[in-house]
Amino acid sequence: MKKLLLFLLVGAYQVNAQVNPNNITIARDSFGVPHIFAPTDPEVAYGIAWAHAEDDFETLQLVVLSGKEKLGTGLGKKGAEGDYVIKLLRIRKTVEEQWHTLSPDFVELIKGYVAGLNAYAKAHPQEVRYKKAFPFNEKDYMTAVVFSTSLFCGVDDAIPQILGGKVATIPGFNTQGSNAFAMNSLKTTTGESFLAINAHQPNTGPVAFYEAHLQSEQGWNMLGGLFPGGCLIFHGTNENLGWAHTVNYQDKIDIYQLEINPANKNQYRFDGEWLPLEEKKAKLRVKGIPITIGKKIWWSKYGPTLKTAKGVFSLRVPAIMDIKALEQWYRMNKSRNFSEFYQAVSMTSLPMFNITYADRYDTIFYISNGKMPRRNPDPAYNWKSTLPGNTSATLWTTFKAVTELPQYVNPPSGYLFNTNHSPFLATDSRYNLDRNKFDKNDGYETFHNNRSQRVTELIHSEKIDYSTFKRIKFDQQLPQQLKYTYGIDSMLSLDPAGYPAIREVVSNFQSWDRKAIATSKGAAVFLLTYYYLADKLRGEAPRQITRAEAVATYQYVHDYMIQHFGKTDLVLGDVQKLVRGSDARPAWGFPDVLTPSFSEPYINGMRRVTGGDAYICFVRYPKNGGLPQLESVNTFGASMHPDSPHFKDQMTLFQNQQTKPMTLDKKEVLRTAKKIYHPGE
Repeated sequence: MKKLLLFLLVGAYQVNAQVNPNNITIARDSFGVPHIFAPTDPEVAYGIAWAHAEDDFETLQLVVLSGKEKLGTGLGKKGAEGDYVIKLLRIRKTVEEQWHTLSPDFVELIKGYVAGLNAYAKAHPQEVRYKKAFPFNEKDYMTAVVFSTSLFCGVDDAIPQILGGKVATIPGFNTQGSNAFAMNSLKTTTGESFLAINAHQPNTGPVAFYEAHLQSEQGWNMLGGLFPGGCLIFHGTNENLGWAHTVNYQDKIDIYQLEINPANKNQYRFDGEWLPLEEKKAKLRVKGIPITIGKKIWWSKYGPTLKTAKGVFSLRVPAIMDIKALEQWYRMNKSRNFSEFYQAVSMTSLPMFNITYADRYDTIFYISNGKMPRRNPDPAYNWKSTLPGNTSATLWTTFKAVTELPQYVNPPSGYLFNTNHSPFLATDSRYNLDRNKFDKNDGYETFHNNRSQRVTELIHSEKIDYSTFKRIKFDQQLPQQLKYTYGIDSMLSLDPAGYPAIREVVSNFQSWDRKAIATSKGAAVFLLTYYYLADKLRGEAPRQITRAEAVATYQYVHDYMIQHFGKTDLVLGDVQKLVRGSDARPAWGFPDVLTPSFSEPYINGMRRVTGGDAYICFVRYPKNGGLPQLESVNTFGASMHPDSPHFKDQMTLFQNQQTKPMTLDKKEVLRTAKKIYHPGE
């Protein structure tokens, strides 16, 4: 009777009547990670929605609000800014127009996910913090998805640049990112293929990775990480193959300055004619404000348009022109071999992310993936800067095929990797792609960063065993030649004897072995140096700091340590903490080592880690068949609830660079599970 009542209760919120919660099994392992088993893919999607809501319903509600363009009702002014961007980009309109392009089986999948989240909200009204969130539908969901992909493609940077009068779009060096490594039998001592999935993301919030295992009887068996709101695995592995994503920095957005009619501010010139700007009013609801706020939005042939004191600018964004990114991920999830995987990637609907791939068949693959426009090659147009918005010569309308993107399959070196650096530096130098053979207007990275430089020091000509493979990922050493934006050679050459007041700080730094370990004194000095110079020199071109700046930096570090700690004999873990609730522990890492940490001011002069080395998964594909061997770790745990045993039960493993065993074997999961139940029980 209880199950019948539950089914009737949640049924009112179900869009897909074929999903029966009683068919869905959620098995929680000893770390609380959900393993979802069901006959069909939509039922699995229902199950992951329910399980994720149990662990982090508040964040999921924000995803729903974004899809309904109602973030302002929950987050106030900051949320309303997000609603404005969604309306400015016309995301919901695009979703409506392109809905028919989605495949029927994928539509059923998202129906299952939406039904699951709606059902959880209906069954747990006391947990619904944002009353405008539920119920929601599939088009709300897809609006949230397209908005998220646009943010990953740089919309959140481009719009403030325009509004702030800084319209150049040349991508700068970015020390944040992720790592991915793949090796096949040419490189491994065991003849297996290895894959390291290593996302560097915030450790909480809407883009923090959540680990799950999804298995249906329709050929879906995938374990890995997904973001809040994900109805499938974003990167991970199935029985046959897996991949890791890293952020790439091709030119994903173009910005145009429109030529406005002096006699009519709402007209712009295009191919010799004055055309009207499309004008609408975005209606925004803001928490705490009883009235609806109206804000004008404009649209040109190029796309969303902003009026500023410096002119009128339009954005052209591939990410908002195709709503099938999530469907491409679905096809990647269900691929059984490289041919099927490449066919999925060939959709070119996923507008961002490098893909580093390995499989049980000894294939490794890397591609600088993206939805790349076919831009006018005329050298008169600088695609890395603001473009003239008065001619069809700059209005691209088509995209490149997947075969035109930088990619490698089974290089003779036996390995591929990416740490957000150049796709032309992805393997042994003898086998790297020639960047001159690719369109320079695509804006591909051409540089090494510290992490990629360090990998080239660690990977030698000999074969590598599995423990060495893992050690490379967990390496905490900076390379011999630093690749930071601002050079600190002057700090390293300063004579400590000449500066007695700051001698201890100078000596600690200059005797440093350049390791980002929590017990290092030099690393403590570097951490404070890094954030001080990043703030002080923000926006300046890359350069070496002067001798005077070196002295001033040392003085700042000295004074900071004395002010907040009363001494300068500090180690990195004294200054930087990994914090979960009231638990604050010494933290290793800093930006752009292979085990990075990004931090923000905390209390009493300390800094709190906000992200960096986050979800990590190692995969070994046996050469003689069988399921891959898996191990993983997440920063804290599966649950966002402080009273849960899984709120921080992976924290010690993470600190110690250790992992937990995982499996795709349903029988083994059910045999060892700590809790097995159906949604609603």
